[in-house]
Amino acid sequence: MTVSDLKLKIFRQIDSLEKNRLEEFYGILINYINEKKDISDWGKLTQEQKQGIFDAIEEIELGKGISNENVMSKIRKKYPHV
Repeated sequence: MTVSDLKLKIFRQIDSLEKNRLEEFYGILINYINEKKDISDWGKLTQEQKQGIFDAIEEIELGKGISNENVMSKIRKKYPHV
């Protein structure tokens, strides 16, 4: 697959997304792009905040997390006007 073919395939998949999925994808894409560029916020966290993030990652890896879809569904039900 050429670079042009890959770009076209990605574009078509993005173009078919509904608005809310497109916004989610945009956030993921921006996070991916900026992942290695800016880690200055990490240094501003307290040790307790960092440990909380590590604990959350461990819980997710153990299957104890709640999916984004479930969380967003509950939020939409609770705040339908947003």
